[in-house]
Amino acid sequence: MIRFIFSFLGAIFSLVTNGLVMGALIAGGVIFSFTRDLPDYQTLQQYSPATISRIYNRDGEIMDEFAAERRIYASYEEIPPVVVHAFVSAEDRNFFDHSGYDPRAIGAAVVEAIRSRGRDVRGASTITQQVVKNFLLDGSRRIERKIREIILAARIEQTLSKERIMELYLNEIELGQRSFGVAAAAQTYFNSDLVDLRPEQAAYLAALPQSGGTALHPVRNYDRAISRRNYVLREMYENGYLSLEEMEAAQAAPLETVQGGHIEPFRAQLPSRDYFSDEIRRQLSRDFGTEGFLSGGYTVRATMDESLQDAAAQALRRALERYDRDRGLWRDPLATIDPELLAEAEGEGWRDLLADVTFPRDIDGWHAAVVLEVGNTHARIGIEGIEDDEDGHWIPPEDVTWARPVDADGNRGDTARNAGDLLDVGDVIHVRAMTSDSDGSFIRWTLRQIPEVQGGFMAMDVNTGRVLAMQGGFSYQYSSFNRATQATRQPGSVFKPFVYATALDTGYSPNTIVIDAPIEVDTGEGIWRPTNASNEFYGPAPLRTGIERSRNLMTVRLAQDIGMETVARYAERFGVYDELQPYLANSLGSQETTLYRVVAAYAMFANGGERVEPTLVDRVQDRFGATVYRHDQRICQDCLLSDLESGRAPRIVSNRERVIDAITAYQITSMMRGVVQRGTAAGSVGNAGLGVPLAGKTGTTNDARDVWFVGFSNTIVAGCYIGFDTPRSLGRGASGGGMCGPVFAQFMREAIAEYGGGEFEVPPGGHFYPIDRYSGQRLESGASGPDVVMEYFRDGEEPFFGMLSIVDGGFGMGSNLPMFARGQEPGTGGGEIVDGDPLPPTDSTVETSTGGTARVPLGTGFGELTSGGLY
Repeated sequence: MIRFIFSFLGAIFSLVTNGLVMGALIAGGVIFSFTRDLPDYQTLQQYSPATISRIYNRDGEIMDEFAAERRIYASYEEIPPVVVHAFVSAEDRNFFDHSGYDPRAIGAAVVEAIRSRGRDVRGASTITQQVVKNFLLDGSRRIERKIREIILAARIEQTLSKERIMELYLNEIELGQRSFGVAAAAQTYFNSDLVDLRPEQAAYLAALPQSGGTALHPVRNYDRAISRRNYVLREMYENGYLSLEEMEAAQAAPLETVQGGHIEPFRAQLPSRDYFSDEIRRQLSRDFGTEGFLSGGYTVRATMDESLQDAAAQALRRALERYDRDRGLWRDPLATIDPELLAEAEGEGWRDLLADVTFPRDIDGWHAAVVLEVGNTHARIGIEGIEDDEDGHWIPPEDVTWARPVDADGNRGDTARNAGDLLDVGDVIHVRAMTSDSDGSFIRWTLRQIPEVQGGFMAMDVNTGRVLAMQGGFSYQYSSFNRATQATRQPGSVFKPFVYATALDTGYSPNTIVIDAPIEVDTGEGIWRPTNASNEFYGPAPLRTGIERSRNLMTVRLAQDIGMETVARYAERFGVYDELQPYLANSLGSQETTLYRVVAAYAMFANGGERVEPTLVDRVQDRFGATVYRHDQRICQDCLLSDLESGRAPRIVSNRERVIDAITAYQITSMMRGVVQRGTAAGSVGNAGLGVPLAGKTGTTNDARDVWFVGFSNTIVAGCYIGFDTPRSLGRGASGGGMCGPVFAQFMREAIAEYGGGEFEVPPGGHFYPIDRYSGQRLESGASGPDVVMEYFRDGEEPFFGMLSIVDGGFGMGSNLPMFARGQEPGTGGGEIVDGDPLPPTDSTVETSTGGTARVPLGTGFGELTSGGLY
């Protein structure tokens, strides 16, 4: 019997032992099968999540932000204990005690599931397991994934500290409203920094992971959100993180959020997105890659000057609106609200309807409004952000008589007499307050509309390339297409200085004579006969006159003589084009380019011929604070010194490439000063009384499809173009001087007040000589008068006295052309377009340099000139 018992026990022991061995082998095999292809959890040590890239202005204030995922990374030290305690209480109360997984929680979840027969299945994942799931595994509910998750969680606990695991979790987790991580969520829901969160706010954030924020929306699911929040607060109390009084006070607090309208959103504190910040996004996305920039957490310091940006926007908008109002056409509204919905809205319910309309709201001084009622003469409007008067706000009939309604097909109605001739109930419109010029008192509300014509403006520092202002159109919210950088347009006559600079750099002098007479060019596809804007010809004239009066024929002859291949090389060196086709028509600005390129190229005239690269960014730092881009590469030799002598500035050494000779740059600048003083920009820029030396050039393309002005002081260069997005004529009288010149002048008034201005620096290696600006002859020292200009000549190239020495190249001219005609001043029949007015000649005779008169044959043909000149 005893042997039997021992035998039985031995058998059982053997069975158990074998079972244990087999179980261990099976368990080992299972574990081996699940661990052999596990992802590398060591990558968590180099975790770099997608975070917001932010753009700051020069004062360190946020201008804009861009992100693929709205995440603001916060280290564990930056996360206050109340936030950590809230998430521990909500998700994993034993987090600081377990080794990656919680057997007690797993057991409790199994028991609860059995008791409820599967109806109540709660998660038992620890925070560490959630980190594994979010970073290393998918979100499937298979048992294999759960086993791998537990194995990885245990390994991570052996590698990373609890603080690091919590940091990963709180920065990666999605909390609704496109917010990732607690720092971004605190800003999204409460417009608050983490350190300022109250217990009830932290508890609400900790409640969100259970549903990803979708089922606990603070407005749509308010009661459910309060219930879950209060559960988290109770758990915080039971875990010893809150006192009873703190819990009860937090539970009694209402859930006030940005979404509920109780708190101003963070975005509302930022300036409206504009062309400047969006262009930074576009350029840095090109440099770092779109995904790299949107998720890289870069800190970008922009070059924008806020006051000058406002001045640029105001100046361009004023010019565009002036042109649009002068056309006198009222177009269909950009948006409408169903009149039936307005009728059903009680009280001021129209405000909610208007707030939901997508409509440009970034125009300073303009308000969005909706037409509520149209009477016999007046129209009553509701204005966004403006309280109603006792009798409401109205558009009176005297405010509409400037316009005629025009439909989408271009059909025009009669001139409006009453508000109802232009407006219907439900129209969403812009209005502006009209005020008295004398005391600023309110007069009435006036109708406004976004112009059909568009344009671009840009200003930059001539020495550093820092873009100070950029306006890419009338309204960014209306059209985000940046016409300063993206629109390719014909520059017209603003290209001519590059032709003349090429000539000056290749042996010509400021007083070289070029014939202004008809020319025919065989293009291979026919005969091209360029003309001046006035359709007149003016005979021989110095280079200066060709620039000041924007003479097309002189420019074509000059380009033909020096060769368009040479002109093209210079234009490409300046960066105006990547590749300029060597056709003579392109000497008049026929090939398209951007305002951005032209303004940057003009800066090289202003700074003495050195290359500057335009930039909207001073510096870019990565998420760790390391500088990855810095624009200014000049060397400051004295910046490391502890102190400097009184009155001495640090020495900055330029290491920039020279684009053209410094003397050439000064000579062309001097000629462009003549454009402002007495040429095609004299009326709009020269007479604006800006008080500092200015140079520039107007441009008006064929049929006035594009009008330009680009000009500069010795500190700032700025440029403007205006035209329809689908090019068509701006109409009779449109010109660069008349339309863009005032934009430049208005802007520069503000720019000069801030940055100053002075004489352009004269480079060494030359001397000034008095020159007759009509004949090009050298005058006696001390000569003065309106016809005398002081031209700068290189040493060794001094002009000679006497007429024959001036005509370089041996021009052969017919006897029917006057020698060195005086030409006529703006407004006296010179035939040039000055400030938009083509002025036909009033007489066929002109005064010569000797005081006599000569007849200018208006019908001079190409065959009447002998060969050998600059044709």
